[in-house]
Amino acid sequence: MKIELRGVEKLSFRERQVVALKEMGHSSEEIARKLGLSTSSVATLLHRARSKGYEVVIVLPGDTLGIFGREEEE
Repeated sequence: MKIELRGVEKLSFRERQVVALKEMGHSSEEIARKLGLSTSSVATLLHRARSKGYEVVIVLPGDTLGIFGREEEE
């Protein structure tokens, strides 16, 4: 599985860091600890990033979900 963030050019470097970690499943507390920020700063950065309109796209191989038969993949 790959995660693609679209529209990151609109985000600051710190917003990109916070968004990437959040989308990878880290809690706000973990992000704050990792980046040396307060949890309220993490929340502010996430709010700003969301208001700038980035998109998250998850790219999955077809067989990951088990919905494709072998004949459909060939």
